[in-house]
Amino acid sequence: MAETDPSRFGFKKMVARSGGLAAWSIRHPIGVSMIAMAVIVLGGFALGRLAIDLHPHIIYPEIRVRILDPGVPATVMEDRVTRQLEEQLAITEDAISVQSDTTLGATSVDLSFGYGKDIDIALRDASTRLDRAKRFLPDSINPPVIWKRDPSQIPVLEFVVSSSIRDAVELRTWVDDVLRKWFINLPGVAAGEVGGGVLREIHILPDQRRLAGVGLDMNSLIDAVKNGNREDPAGRLRMSGQEVSGKISGRFSSLEQLRNLPLSLSDGGIIYLHEVAAVIDASEEERIRVRANLVPGVKLSIQKQPTANTISVVDAVQQRLARLQAQNLLPDDIQLTTVSDQSIYIRQAIKNSALAAISGAILAMIVVYLFLGNLRRTLIIGSAIPIAIMVTFIFMGFGGLTLNIMTLGGLALGVGLLVDNTIVMLENIYRHQKEGEAPEQAGIHAATEVNSAIVASTSTNLSAVLPFIFIGGLTGLLFRELIFTISAAILASMVIALTLVPALAAKVRVTRSSGMRRSMDAGMLWLQEKYARLLQPLLHYGWIVALMFIAGLVFAVPTFQSGKQIFLPEMDDGRITIRLTADPGISLGVMDESTRQIEELLLEQAEVESVFTLAGGFIFGRSEREIPNRSTIIAQLVPLSQRDVSSEEWMSKMKKHVASKKIAGLKVYLIQRGIRGIRTSQGDDDVSLRIQGPSLNKLEEIADEMVTQLNSVAGLSNISHSAEDDNLELSIQVDRERAKSLGLNVKDISQSIQIALEGLVISDYIEGDRAFDIRVQLPRKDTTDLQELESVLLFPGNSQRQPVYLGHVAKAELVQSPATIMRYNQMRIIEVSASIDADTTLGEAKKNIDTALANINLPNGYNLYDAGISKTLQEGRSTTMLLLGLALFLVFVVMAVQYESLRNPIVIMLSVPFAAIGVAIGINNAELALSVPVWLGMIMLAGIVVNNAIIMVEYIEILRNQGMAKIPALIEAAKTRLRPILMTTLTTVVGMLPLALGLGEGAEMLQPLAISIVSGLIFSMFVTLLLVPIIYNLAHTGD
Repeated sequence: MAETDPSRFGFKKMVARSGGLAAWSIRHPIGVSMIAMAVIVLGGFALGRLAIDLHPHIIYPEIRVRILDPGVPATVMEDRVTRQLEEQLAITEDAISVQSDTTLGATSVDLSFGYGKDIDIALRDASTRLDRAKRFLPDSINPPVIWKRDPSQIPVLEFVVSSSIRDAVELRTWVDDVLRKWFINLPGVAAGEVGGGVLREIHILPDQRRLAGVGLDMNSLIDAVKNGNREDPAGRLRMSGQEVSGKISGRFSSLEQLRNLPLSLSDGGIIYLHEVAAVIDASEEERIRVRANLVPGVKLSIQKQPTANTISVVDAVQQRLARLQAQNLLPDDIQLTTVSDQSIYIRQAIKNSALAAISGAILAMIVVYLFLGNLRRTLIIGSAIPIAIMVTFIFMGFGGLTLNIMTLGGLALGVGLLVDNTIVMLENIYRHQKEGEAPEQAGIHAATEVNSAIVASTSTNLSAVLPFIFIGGLTGLLFRELIFTISAAILASMVIALTLVPALAAKVRVTRSSGMRRSMDAGMLWLQEKYARLLQPLLHYGWIVALMFIAGLVFAVPTFQSGKQIFLPEMDDGRITIRLTADPGISLGVMDESTRQIEELLLEQAEVESVFTLAGGFIFGRSEREIPNRSTIIAQLVPLSQRDVSSEEWMSKMKKHVASKKIAGLKVYLIQRGIRGIRTSQGDDDVSLRIQGPSLNKLEEIADEMVTQLNSVAGLSNISHSAEDDNLELSIQVDRERAKSLGLNVKDISQSIQIALEGLVISDYIEGDRAFDIRVQLPRKDTTDLQELESVLLFPGNSQRQPVYLGHVAKAELVQSPATIMRYNQMRIIEVSASIDADTTLGEAKKNIDTALANINLPNGYNLYDAGISKTLQEGRSTTMLLLGLALFLVFVVMAVQYESLRNPIVIMLSVPFAAIGVAIGINNAELALSVPVWLGMIMLAGIVVNNAIIMVEYIEILRNQGMAKIPALIEAAKTRLRPILMTTLTTVVGMLPLALGLGEGAEMLQPLAISIVSGLIFSMFVTLLLVPIIYNLAHTGD
């Protein structure tokens, strides 16, 4: 860009006189080169310290409290636990909602806050509320657990440990006491948690008749064990010159001592425990079964610290395992099966992102070389890429960012943009050198002409995307790091273009052009002449051309208003969740048999790498939820590159195979949960519709009607609601008057029933450094049906009173009760959920759902709301539309400041909307749905597409200031700027091409973004070359 008039652009005066930073760099080439080398070294050091993960570290503004009380029905848990928790947690400062989920023996309460809330402060406040709530909770519950909803808490490695000779108790004990401890002190490991298997327990099984015969009741036995198994302080013994503390050692040192515990009789005699009860070294009852590839075992989960490097942690664990095997520290009977390894997908995704960045850079350099025909100048331009990337790594280190698909994707997207500024600078220096100027003066004069254009183009790029950094919500958390890396790299490339490039380019002498350069110059000259001949008549029919572009924009608009919308693209990591639900009241054994049939079917599939099963409930870390009629199977498919079908296609095939099995009473749901650790809705499925109201029965009626209507909607599967499963519940109705007359109360009866059915932990037995529960429980043979249950002895009888049995004071019966009770803001709700099939987008599904449910009338006091991903989609789209408007405004402001004028910035800005035509063509050809990455691409385009228009308009102004008439200036500027416009556009496009092709794992997330930019940029090139001169001509009519 030659002969700029400094007086036209306010702040260019000083630059015009001195050449600015570029002039200083030309005079100090060694200093500039050394600084560049230092940046490379520091960047390499920062790169080595960056953690590696799949996606940015996200902590949701949510806190969860979980309380377990095994065996307690959901309705009782709701009344005794859930309500108390909700009342206390709801008043936590800044909490915006409280949601609970109550099932058999388990309550989970989620506390939500607004994005931006300091979650550590929220956790502290909620913990204080939880401490207050504990006063109102029953004594039988397990200790409450409270934690942040942090995706980093998802285990990075999960094993199933099995043994060919050890029983379930021995295996669980060995994994807990030995294997787990080998890993917990490794760098980056936060915890090693064991689930499944069974724990050792000491069981006391009283003989009711024998107890009654000697005049003892259950309380007498319990008190004797508690009081006979104690270790209390005895005070201090003060002797001459010394003082010794003492203790009373009354703990059982062997089971034989427990068996021989004396019990006092009413007549003053004694009887030993083993005479009225069996004392057995046993285990807790198995409620959840864990398997890997049909082999039973125990689950071991390795969790990393939040800031730790996932790959480093996995490598450390694997190395420790190899060391244990090499040193024969792992017994021969032990087998470890890896059922989850997050590092595999992360490695492949990071590798693909890095490959996309490297291949994009190489392709961009090939394009540059084809245009320049000079290897030295190509390498000077190419130097911007590694140096800018190293600068970005330094900023990432200071900002605490990780290497993930977003940060590496940002670099892959930016490699083409990084050379744009350097191309403009070097081409101008080369032109001045060819005109015969001395090398240093050529560099200074060239830099003076283009400094402001480089700063302007960089400013427009940054002003379009920087506002994204300040946006909250899930969209901001996910894409903020991508914007950060692109911005840092583009800013660094500007500095390089103003320093290193002129410093080196001024040292390259003009030599005889190579054959490639002469051929390219001849081709460009021919193209320029053809372009000029085409442009001249178009200027005379400007309105017709403009109307044609406007018509194209009109046809493109429906693409952005269609129902083909999703929030985020699916990432195919091959991890498929299969949920199994059987009839209520089914036993674990029967459920396990049905589960095995599905496991066997899965293992027959060639694409399946491993099958991990939890039968009878769920396990997360050490927490277990017992649901006998539910199982979960995780099928891990081989990597996408090793199979011919996608996960969605595989699931469609498996649904047919499962249906052919015709397993009675078993519902099978296949789900791919998308990006692991990313929650885009309050529910667990794509569609989450919630009905809220006072009556649970009425809510069920409405939910049943909704499910019926949704079954007719195409593209939906796994349709169900949270209350459609009932459990059989044992209901014991106490006759209070009868009980009172016999000297009993409800509390006494409750304890007796608990001892009869689940047992009661009354003390512990210490062996070595471990404590094992002592549980008193009636033998199973005494409580196999309702009749035997009513024969449970409540009072043994004596000379004054007859024995009292449960049937005398209560009636036992089986009733139906909800399996799951959901509540939102302390009111009951029912959730209707569904999965969206692969060939249906979220937007299309939402339209069909709204149509299907249009005729459902809700009674007064009931409301229906959406808690699924469509709510997140709507919020994300609103945010991105706001950002797009803000980006356009800021780009306009930057140009207005640059030009100290409004007319030319308006001319340039009018070219921006037409880039949407190219985007529409791109996403339609690629059959992409509208998603947040597509809208982000549109926002980035707002800052990119104006650069070519700036090059064009600014040179038109230069020529007109030199006295050239408007039309000749338009044609001459168009011819002259054709080459740099083609170069910058093609380098950007080919730089992003590998990401746009979307090859390999992890590419799904950013492929729509790259396609949007590539297609929009290609079309905007034609807008710049054809429409911008026409708009300029029309805007300057009369000049």
